[in-house]
Amino acid sequence: DTMITLFGSGRNFGLPDGSPFVTKAEVLLKMSGVPYRLGKMSFSKAPKGKIPYIEDDGIVLGDSTLIRFHLEEKYGVVFDEGLSESDKAVSWAFEKMVEEHLYFAIVHARWIDDVEFDKGPRRFFDAVPAVARPFAVSMVRRMVRRQLHGHGMGRHSRDEIARLAIRDLDAVAAFLDGKSWLMGEQPCAADASVWAMVAGALTAHFDNPMRRHGEGLPALVAYRDRGMALWFPNLAGTSG
Repeated sequence: DTMITLFGSGRNFGLPDGSPFVTKAEVLLKMSGVPYRLGKMSFSKAPKGKIPYIEDDGIVLGDSTLIRFHLEEKYGVVFDEGLSESDKAVSWAFEKMVEEHLYFAIVHARWIDDVEFDKGPRRFFDAVPAVARPFAVSMVRRMVRRQLHGHGMGRHSRDEIARLAIRDLDAVAAFLDGKSWLMGEQPCAADASVWAMVAGALTAHFDNPMRRHGEGLPALVAYRDRGMALWFPNLAGTSG
């Protein structure tokens, strides 16, 4: 029997994976019902040089959205059952808002502030030999800083970034109000992404204005807890 292997960075920060995109891919796999196992990633094997990537029957495929397309095309998975074209359009827009905007605020909060960096991403370098570690840390942080600057988020002050991220969280919370999931009573494809980003923004492992604001939005907290209980019951209660 074929089994998909999902490669990521592993359970971290009270979350299914340190990367929300890996979490998104794992949720899509859970929703699909296709059997999978977790593997430890290697950037040199990642086809896009990023995580997540999967191996399925000898095919290696990178990018969480392309993984979604693969599950739909190869296994006939229908993630957006019952959604109108308009619903699909709205859910896609929410997915891209959190991935192309909120995500970069999360990266900034974890990587740029020294205290938060020491609490989190610094751990990713534990496997690097002690003598090379300071060099590796400064090189990768410089790379992250450049990426944030290129994206545009890194050009803002910390307060401005918090304000932008809070606008995203408010939008998700307002849209969720009175519903269990983004588009109604069943999770759809976009929930994999939106939930992963919300869980990443709200994890108690880090402390920043975005997280503190999100914790004050009952619809958002309930959404985070609902997904954790459904998809990662063994982690439920560890991230709040």
